[in-house]
Amino acid sequence: MSTTQSERLRGLLEPLVAAKDLDLEEIEVSRAGRRRVLRVVVDSDDGVDLDECAELSRTISDKLDETDAMGEDEYQLEVTSPGAERPLTERRHYLRAVGRLARLQLHEGGELVARVLGVDDEGLDLEVPGVKGRKPTARRIAFTEIAKARVEIEFNRKDKKEEEA
Repeated sequence: MSTTQSERLRGLLEPLVAAKDLDLEEIEVSRAGRRRVLRVVVDSDDGVDLDECAELSRTISDKLDETDAMGEDEYQLEVTSPGAERPLTERRHYLRAVGRLARLQLHEGGELVARVLGVDDEGLDLEVPGVKGRKPTARRIAFTEIAKARVEIEFNRKDKKEEEA
């Protein structure tokens, strides 16, 4: 997608997404056969449910029909959330991941899987799980040390509601 089209779409869609108290995470235009696919990824601190995606999809579709932002060719619109193994690229993503396991690739090499305990302007407070019966250890990582980060899926993770009970 050209930068100009990307900027036009972001400028057009960001106010619609913000009006629903959501964050516009990504806009992607790709080809699927003869038709194009416009994928709009949204999120919020509380997550995004299917009804919110459907409602936003209708709003975006109406707005795109009013404009020529997608041109004359056919396209398919997809409005979705980032998914379970979402990449962590901005401070707000890390804030949403507090309490979750994350896989961090470090600039200096190496990889770390740890639970995010806290986030501030400079970096993360982590709990690194103990190995072979050892206790977990605390570790501090600055954002500048992180090359890539992604939430890890936990099949036996306790839900926040279970922990509060």
